[in-house]
Formats: sequence, C-alpha cells, structure tokens
Amino acid sequence: MKQIAPSILSADFMNLQRDIQNLEHAGADLLHVDIMDGMFVPNLSFGPQVVAGLRPLTQLGLDIHLMVEQPERYIAQFAEAGADLIMIHAEATQHLYRGLQMIKDAGVKAGVVINPGTPVSAIEPVLSLVDQVLVMTVNPGFGGQTFIPAMLTKVTELAIYRQQHAEITYTIEVDGGVNDQTIGACAKAGADIFVAGSYTFAGDLATRIATLKQAAHDAG
Repeated sequence: MKQIAPSILSADFMNLQRDIQNLEHAGADLLHVDIMDGMFVPNLSFGPQVVAGLRPLTQLGLDIHLMVEQPERYIAQFAEAGADLIMIHAEATQHLYRGLQMIKDAGVKAGVVINPGTPVSAIEPVLSLVDQVLVMTVNPGFGGQTFIPAMLTKVTELAIYRQQHAEITYTIEVDGGVNDQTIGACAKAGADIFVAGSYTFAGDLATRIATLKQAAHDAG
C-alpha cells in the first residue's frame, strides 16, 4: 500500500500541534520529521525534546530522518523520545552497520538514507539489516527544492534487489520535490512511501493528500 508521509518541516512551527492533528485527520499515513544539525546539512531544525512533545499528540508513526554528523550520538535520545523509525545517512558515519544495529537494539525500526551522489551499491552490505531505505530526490537540507528525475533509477534498483532477495523486506521511501506531478513516476519506479512537505501544506491538507494517494495508486 502506498503511503504519504508529510514532512513537518513545512508545517507552522508555532502551531505544530494543530498542524499535526490536521494532518492525521486529513489522511496522512506517517509523519516525517527532519532533524538537521547545521553541519551535515546547512540548516537547523528539531531536537529530541520536540519529538518527545509530538509523541502524545498523534497516533501516526514518527519517521525520524537524522541529517546529522555522527548520528550514533543521538540514536538513544530519539528512540526514547518516541521514534517509530530512525533513519541515518550512509554519508554521515564511518560506522553505518553499527549505527543501524544501535537503532535496532533501542527497539526501533532502522532505515538508511542515500544522498543524490551516493549509489545503491554503497549500502548493499546493510540492506539485509534495514526496515526502510530512503532515496533523497533532492539535495538534503531545505524544503521546496526541484525533484531530480535521475534518482528514480536508484528506486528501481532497490525494488529489483528486494524482489531478488526473499529475506529482504525493506520499504522504499522518496523525499524531495514530491508533488502531484512527480509522485506517479516515483510509484512506478517502485517507491512505497512518499515524503511531501511543501506540496502538502500549499493547499487544503485533505485534498492534497488525497490527490497524492490517487496519483500514486494509479501509477503503482
């Protein structure tokens, strides 16, 4: 089943409770939470305290995307804050396998993320360990960027790899420039979960989410 995971990076930070509850009522499947440290990417966002504050506000899964250097330093804090899944970048750590094991050991689902310049081959050694793979379809760090179509090749490669290995069950997520015009190609390539921030919050939430779901369903 195709799922929509709105990024709360595009929400009103002064009214997060309102926006999150509105997203839940509008039909969102997950909440994507971008954590940025100003070092791995040139922006700052939320800390674990914000995630802990969000947890009691919604029944939706919290999809935590750590865009931080040495993510191992923060895994325990975000797990304790209520994350359902924590994703770390292959480019952000010299100890990717260990970082993913730490997430699993914390009782949370684990995901790996690759930037536009990173090939799927770089994460093949950990694909049997992860619950989710996130393909960045823009350069990470800011919302509102233009979708990079060439990244769809990676989505297809991951879908084929999963199909060829019966023991592997990861979901494939795409993040960046996802809207009503690009989601169909992502779904056709094999993506399961679609992060959409700018597009979702640019109009009526229920209408936007329904449009995305329909487009993904029709293409996938």
